[in-house]
Amino acid sequence: MYKSIIRPILFKFDPEEVHHFTFSMLKNFGFLTRLFLPKPIEDKRLEREVFGLKFKNPVGLAAGFDKNAVLFNELGDLGFGFVEIGTVTPRAQAGNPKKRLFRLIEDGGIINRMGFNNDGLEAAIEKLKSNKGKIIIGGNIGKNTDTKPENYTQDYLDCFEGLHPHVDYFVLNVSCPNVGSHAKLEDVEYLRELITEVKKINQSKAVRKPILLKIAPDLNNNQLDEIIELIAETKIDGIVVSNTSVNREGLKTSPEILAEIGNGGLSGKPIRERSTKMIKYLSDKSNRAFPIIGVGGIHSAKDAMEKLDAGASLVQLYTGFIYEGPELINEINKELLKRAGRLPR
Repeated sequence: MYKSIIRPILFKFDPEEVHHFTFSMLKNFGFLTRLFLPKPIEDKRLEREVFGLKFKNPVGLAAGFDKNAVLFNELGDLGFGFVEIGTVTPRAQAGNPKKRLFRLIEDGGIINRMGFNNDGLEAAIEKLKSNKGKIIIGGNIGKNTDTKPENYTQDYLDCFEGLHPHVDYFVLNVSCPNVGSHAKLEDVEYLRELITEVKKINQSKAVRKPILLKIAPDLNNNQLDEIIELIAETKIDGIVVSNTSVNREGLKTSPEILAEIGNGGLSGKPIRERSTKMIKYLSDKSNRAFPIIGVGGIHSAKDAMEKLDAGASLVQLYTGFIYEGPELINEINKELLKRAGRLPR
């Protein structure tokens, strides 16, 4: 029903306006929405234990969808095994000027340059107090756009400290192409400093929360080798592969339309293969030394299996969720049940 009736209607309107409309519907009329969707699959064989947390299934929702921790309970009702909120910054910010979200329908992709638009740390904390405890929540954290370079780390520390009692794991978002000083955030020396400081706070807590790093799909193998070394040195808990891409090669969308859209991060089908190759490289080269959350271009159960077979422990949807609808969650879980007993844990 979603792909044949609902999506064609939604895709006639501005993507960001549709996003807000969908949020409103799920928040206020979620009980009606679920009447038209298949019941989420619940099965013990889908459970996965990763970095010390037990996930009811390995299919999660990537950061960027529920930026302000408004909808995680309702998203859990759709069947997700976990939801990553954010990116959360210490202070509220409007993000980049509109129009800033674009569909590439021919390519099954999206370009966004949202710029970490969110209501800020305190608003997220307040929303998270309504957590019913039925789904694992990740906190994706970043810096404010106007923060000076010497204060980048403090922004991450403020978010980590504030969200620590309210989320189950953290993702340091250092790879979004839509924020300032992107290059510094991916510099290995800076990452070492950032991770060290975040870990100090984590180790001071009675309950330690897993810390993951989210990387871009545009890194070369030498850079991936540096990431493997960094994880081994800092002993963080895992990695998210991958964020959006600035690469525009091989797209069906015309160069004229791409030029009109301008800069931003590309997600969806166009980055599927690159993301999967990165997962395999990191998994093989490190001898599966750390868990990987695979994200990027998952539009089918087959796409999800590719990520898991390449070495991912969990997967996340975003663009595929928008294009394929909530039914995709069940499709992936059904395929996992068919393969139960053969899937790497």
